[in-house]
Amino acid sequence: MNQLTHPTPAFGVAPANATPLAATDALQARFALRVTARLTEHSQELGPDVTERLRFAREKALERARATRTAEAAAPVGASRAGAAILGGGSGWWLKLASVLPALALVAGLVLIQRWQDNAQVSVAAEVDAALLSDDLPPNAYSDAGFAEFLKTPSE
Repeated sequence: MNQLTHPTPAFGVAPANATPLAATDALQARFALRVTARLTEHSQELGPDVTERLRFAREKALERARATRTAEAAAPVGASRAGAAILGGGSGWWLKLASVLPALALVAGLVLIQRWQDNAQVSVAAEVDAALLSDDLPPNAYSDAGFAEFLKTPSE
């Protein structure tokens, strides 16, 4: 019987009321402790070349683990399994579109406001022109200096 795959009930035994996840974690922890104990027992018998290769492999694995942890910490989360959106995630083109869209809306709004004001000024000028042309006085009378003085004096 293999002691690694058929452990005796000792350290790490999950209680009867534990969830399957907790029981699995306990089994994995117990297996890891047994493997490390066996490896430690037999590490004295290894040659220096094997020890050096193991040290190099361990350093490389630790470096990859650090890089993975750093990448996971820096990576934005996109969406949950249920499909709920989580801030900071998504594809690159969608984020670019979402960041440019408010600026485009602002520019479109400013252009519409400018056109509306231009139309308002044109309609006011059209009303003044229509009033001048429909009046009994000829347009040359409005440019006469004496007529301006006539308009300033109160009529009795």
